[in-house]
Amino acid sequence: MKNINTIKINFKGGIISPNELYNILISVSKSRLLFVRFGLRQQLLIDVNIEQINSITAELNMLGITYEINKEEYPNIVSSYPAEEIFIIDTWLTGDIYKRIFEMIDYTPRLKINISDSNQSFTPLLTGNINWVASPSDKDYWHLFIRFPKTNIIYEWKDVVFTNSIAVMSKLIEEIILTQSAKFYDDNEASGDELYELVKQGNFATKPAEASLTLPPYKLPYYEGVNRYSDKYWLGIYRRDELFSIKFLKEACLLCLKTGIEQIFSTPWKTIIIKSIEEKNRKDWNYLLDKYQINIRHAANELNFQVDDNSQEALKLKHHLVKYLNDDDTRTFGVCIGIKVKRKSEVFSSILVRRKPLIRIGKGGLFYVYDILCAKDFNPNERTAFAFSKDNPKFLLAEQLRRAVLSFYKYHGKTDAVKAVVVNEVQSPDIEP
Repeated sequence: MKNINTIKINFKGGIISPNELYNILISVSKSRLLFVRFGLRQQLLIDVNIEQINSITAELNMLGITYEINKEEYPNIVSSYPAEEIFIIDTWLTGDIYKRIFEMIDYTPRLKINISDSNQSFTPLLTGNINWVASPSDKDYWHLFIRFPKTNIIYEWKDVVFTNSIAVMSKLIEEIILTQSAKFYDDNEASGDELYELVKQGNFATKPAEASLTLPPYKLPYYEGVNRYSDKYWLGIYRRDELFSIKFLKEACLLCLKTGIEQIFSTPWKTIIIKSIEEKNRKDWNYLLDKYQINIRHAANELNFQVDDNSQEALKLKHHLVKYLNDDDTRTFGVCIGIKVKRKSEVFSSILVRRKPLIRIGKGGLFYVYDILCAKDFNPNERTAFAFSKDNPKFLLAEQLRRAVLSFYKYHGKTDAVKAVVVNEVQSPDIEP
């Protein structure tokens, strides 16, 4: 088996310059690569053989591109900017404000940062360690939620923070957590109040929060296809195998540059979104989709899934489950289904399928079974979960998942049925930093 390595390139908030992406694709295609992928944290992922690494990294170095190989020491900043204008309306948080924040973050974070509008559920709010959520009513102020690394402990900050303080405050929080790791890193007794007192000593523009922030109900919009908004169109592209043709992406970049589109967006659904397509250019995008046979009308029960990055096992399991739900004609609208096969990973989900070995050998294992966990209130932004079904062999898993989906609808139909299938309350131990 070939030794496959993954090169990761971060784009802050999922914003990609077509010109920069085009140059990256030209460089990697010199090594005869055919495909690239996008990850859960809106980053570009390039899978290469060991023999190709030196030539590809040399090209990236010439372009001045920052990258990591098989590491996640510097996680990408996740943002809800891709949803702005198309899924998020009537909000004070504009594209210019997102960009201003990204410019002020002039260091490379080692903890995960999420920057999100509160008026959306397209992108996850609390999968970061430092989670900024825009106040729904107080312009230019943000609620802050800390998820201590390698724990499920969520601490809501007592103050709301002014936009211009986000970058410097994030940097200080990271420094304190990492330098005092015995207190705040991989510790289920980590004290948010203690961290708050340490950070409070800094000079930041804040004011006391009037109330806790109510997390929005989860509603996943249909995020692919050619769709009209205002007087323009946006295009969302999903790939079943997560692979984007380099030839297609190069032509898409050139078409963006030709038609004055300055940004391509990667999303936490491992997809891309292209906005600001004018009516006169729509035929050019349709032609490009036709040329590369890009299907843009997948079933909702396929789009609802989130799976681990860099995992063929998770992807194969997704296809197995989707087929069963399809054959049964199961409704999955509004459900976010996650698949987690890695011990330490972060998957955004209402219902989580988690693989575990009956026998663990080092980092691997033998004889896998599956748990089905449901988020509190089936809201993916909640951190606690209950076990719907545990220790399922694979041949029973799809039916158990179908039943969990039915419980989702019963719960939201305001019945007590979901309580009857609760096995026990759990706090998921498998958390990525």
